[in-house]
Amino acid sequence: MAATGVASLAKRLGPGVITGAADDDPSGIATYSQAGAQVGYGLLWTIVITWPMMVAVQSISARIGRVTGKGLAANMLAVFPRWAVQALIVALFAANTINIGADISAMGAAVKLVVGGGQHVFTVLFALLSLLAVVFVPYHRYVGVLKWLTFSLFAYVGIVFTVHIDWHKVAMGAFLPKFDGDGDGATLTLIVAIFGTTISPYLFFWQSAQEVEEEEADPDAGPLLTSPEQAPRQLTRIGWETWLGMAASNLVAFFIMLTTAVTLNATGHTDIQSTEQAAAALKPIAGNAAFFLFSLGIIGTGLLAVPVLAGASAYAAGEVFGWATGLEKKLAEARGFYGVICAGIVLGIAVDLSPLDPIKALFWSAVVNGVIVVPILVAVMIVGSNSRQMGVFVATRGQRIVGWLATAMMGIAAVAMFILM
Repeated sequence: MAATGVASLAKRLGPGVITGAADDDPSGIATYSQAGAQVGYGLLWTIVITWPMMVAVQSISARIGRVTGKGLAANMLAVFPRWAVQALIVALFAANTINIGADISAMGAAVKLVVGGGQHVFTVLFALLSLLAVVFVPYHRYVGVLKWLTFSLFAYVGIVFTVHIDWHKVAMGAFLPKFDGDGDGATLTLIVAIFGTTISPYLFFWQSAQEVEEEEADPDAGPLLTSPEQAPRQLTRIGWETWLGMAASNLVAFFIMLTTAVTLNATGHTDIQSTEQAAAALKPIAGNAAFFLFSLGIIGTGLLAVPVLAGASAYAAGEVFGWATGLEKKLAEARGFYGVICAGIVLGIAVDLSPLDPIKALFWSAVVNGVIVVPILVAVMIVGSNSRQMGVFVATRGQRIVGWLATAMMGIAAVAMFILM
């Protein structure tokens, strides 16, 4: 009976939980590591405040999909001029492609870290593996295997049991926000990167599209606009699983930043320049296996995140151009959709050819997301609050307040970063 209950619970862990798992991708690992190494405990507060902001924004995105039976881009078309939506989708595709490139480059570097050899060869192999898996393996099977690899990230949590930590300083860093005005914008750039890798635009489109797919796959379900009796159960589900998914995501993020603060910053290593330096944060718990454990986390989260990144672009493009979409569909059924995925992954390989170390590329991809997300967030908030699209199921008052607060904070941070550059 207990086993049945666990299986039932696992089956119910839907888009909100998978979205949370995909959020801690290699870009997130690199960004949180750099923040902890550079400023110690000083930016832990960003992880604390982004949790409710993530929940609000992702819940609104999921709500839009479940209420209307259409994805985010399709709903934007009903509210904004077509050219404006297309501009947002182009920006999304560009940001996602850079992120994909940084992720697969980091996976290549992670393998090189453990076994040696050529990073570029491994990067191309991971790109091909990701592409073939996305096209030919149903996503529910693919994610069912890879989600277990992400558990290696909880090694960062284990660090607290192996090193001395000043918990008073941790509490101060987590609950008393402060900003070190460095004049050159370095700290602001870190904050923008943290915001961008935590509240990423691709996750909005992904979770919304997954809600639509789940509804279409269930013959007894329908959009809440036409099946309002299903609203209490579905909106409650979206709420708890989004809270759970984002809590797990931010818990890992918090401990990645805390770990690098106590292992790297505390020993004078304040600028992570390579994958080797990033992996060194795990030495207190993993010893000589630190490189292997770090690589496992990078590869597992990367293989999980690449389909989400490429899929988010493809869902958005498909909705704008009226193509069939869905990772459960076969290639012949959704050629345009898979064409966008292929383009995103292949073009992403170019990032590996840049002079940036993979860790730096991951960080700057987060910065790009932190800028691109602002106009997309504005569009999400307007759609989610529009009664003509959402009927009586518009975003709740709390979601609107927190969502607009997130939009304002991220917009101010991005503008200030450019001013101080």
